[in-house]
Order: sequence, then structure tokens, then C-alpha cells
Amino acid sequence: MKIGVIGGGQLGRMLALAGTPLGMNFAFLDPAPDACAAALGEHLRADYGDQDHLRQLADEVDLVTFEFESVPAETVAFLSQFVPVYPSAEALRIARDRLFEKSMFRDLGIPTPAFADVLSQADLDAAVARIGLPAVLKTRTLGYDGKGQKVLRQLEDVTGAFAELGSVPLLLEGFVPFTGEVSLVTVRGRDGEVACYPLVHNTHESGILRLSVASSNHPLQALAEDYARRVLEQLDYVGVLAFEFFEVEGGLKANEIAPRVHNSGHWTIEGAECSQFENHLRAVAGLPLGSTAKVGESAMVNFIGSVPPVAAVTALEDCHLHHYGKAFKAGRKVGHATLRSADAATLQTRIAALEALIQD
Repeated sequence: MKIGVIGGGQLGRMLALAGTPLGMNFAFLDPAPDACAAALGEHLRADYGDQDHLRQLADEVDLVTFEFESVPAETVAFLSQFVPVYPSAEALRIARDRLFEKSMFRDLGIPTPAFADVLSQADLDAAVARIGLPAVLKTRTLGYDGKGQKVLRQLEDVTGAFAELGSVPLLLEGFVPFTGEVSLVTVRGRDGEVACYPLVHNTHESGILRLSVASSNHPLQALAEDYARRVLEQLDYVGVLAFEFFEVEGGLKANEIAPRVHNSGHWTIEGAECSQFENHLRAVAGLPLGSTAKVGESAMVNFIGSVPPVAAVTALEDCHLHHYGKAFKAGRKVGHATLRSADAATLQTRIAALEALIQD
């Protein structure tokens, strides 16, 4: 089976690494000349709206998926005329627009921060008057790792904020006084089968994920799975979907979903019976889903801007390095490592040892 992937970054690269043992081959459509997934398959260098190359991709592969939600929903809709594409264009359309996403949560009875659509500075002023401060102003589409957003703490921050974020459609969200940030990586097959990984505790710095630690017997696991199943069924979703939540007063508030394999699920490569990448491929290919059970205690540490010396990282016990083969650049995710242990205390010691090697 040959899989087409829209996007050729590290997520596409790791999909190919997971799919190769299953007898799968890959073709990536990405405009970047140095797309890091290209080493794992054919690289069609073209813009995501290039219909000639999209048609070429469709003719070459058995099905198509995508590795990030910046892909236009129109691209997926076009491809769907010629080849199966999972997740669907409609799922992507909802997930890539924060207004559509938040509205869906509200309609499904999933708690979410107060929000308002912002199409002008006047809209923003009115939304702030209704929701209050502090609040977070975000672009409705695109924007990731802290980009495309601004925290509004006082009225002076509101003045000119619409223009500051590009005078594009925005979403204002009420600030959530959360006790923690968690994510649930889920997968749904073509036959409707659903599997969920353990909730993951996430730590961000400057809007970028730095550390994910898989939980054991989290008291909110069942609640998170219930919310995720509502979304998966509503979208008739196929593939891996990550759901990010705020922990609040013994409950959860929905932050956002990602219609793809997710950074907070990278620990599953070594830390689960079947990784999120293999399970995504199983789902889109119509294969039975693999076990999402943990293998001991696991965590993932991101490498931002540069990767520590390989010899030092690999010298750490039960530490598994993933170098993305990308040029080092400030603020860029260029690799990660998975850490494992038999118990939580040892895991924390190993996390500290790895973090000591990182120089930001």
C-alpha cells in the first residue's frame, strides 16, 4: 500500500517510520525543498493548492492523509474526488478554525472557555466588555506554538490589538485559571472503533510544548474519553485526533483539537504497545487498531532550536533519541527523546538528567 501525505515535516517522517514495517510506502507533497520526511519516500515539491501535483499524488497512491492542519480544507476536498482521504475535509474545516471548533464543543455540551468572534476592533472592544480580562486573542486559523495570539491583561493591551494580529478573523477566549494542561490522544478506525491513550500532562514554555508525561489512572481519564468520543462521532472521524484540555476544579475545559498525530503523543513510540503513528496508519488503512496500553512509565522531552550531543543523550538509561534531520533554528522543533522507567520517581530523575543537557 502506498500512502500519500500532505506535508513533509517530522510528523510525516515518523508516520513513514511507523508504516514501513507494515509494508507501506509513502509520497509526500510539500513545497519545502528540505522537507525532512523526503528521506522516507517520494517528495512532490508543490504548493498545497497545486491541483496538477495533487492529481499526480492521487494517481500514485491508495489513500491520502495529512500531517498538520495548516493544509487548506479545499485541498482535501479536491483530492477526495479521486482517492480516499482521512480525516475528511469537513473534519479538517472544523478543526482548523477556532470559531467552528469552539462552537462544536458548545453544541456537544463540552465545557469550553467563553469565546467571541472578532472581525474588527469594535468587535474586540465589545467582546472584552462582555467576557472581561484577562483574555487571550487568537487568529481563527493557522497559528501554533504560541504564534498568532496575544494575552490581553489590561485595557491598554486591547487598543490596536486587532491590527497587531494582522486584521484577520480572530477569536477572543476568556482566560482559564487552570491547574494543569492535559491532552488525550485518540484514534478512530474506518469501522468506528475507538481507542484512547492515557491522558498526558503537558508543560509549555513561550507557547511551545517542552515536556509531556503520560499519566497512570488519571481521575479525569473517563471524562476526557467521553468528550473525545462526542467529537469523533460528530465528525465521523478516521485517524488520530488529539484533544487538549485545561484541568479546572476537578473537571476539564476544552482548549482545542488537532486532527492529526500530535506532539504530546510522541512518547507512544517507545512508551505504548502501539504508537500513535502506527495506529493512525492502521485506522486510515482500515486495519485493526493496536493496543494503546503503556509500557512502564513514559515521558517525552522536546528539543527546540538544537539537539543536545547525540552521545550524551544516548548515554542516558532508557532514553530514545529522535532527530528530525532539520536545520537547527531558534524556536523550531528539531527533535525529541522518549524516556522510560519502571516507576514514576525514576522517570522524574531521568527527565531532570536529560533536561540538564538542553541549552536554549
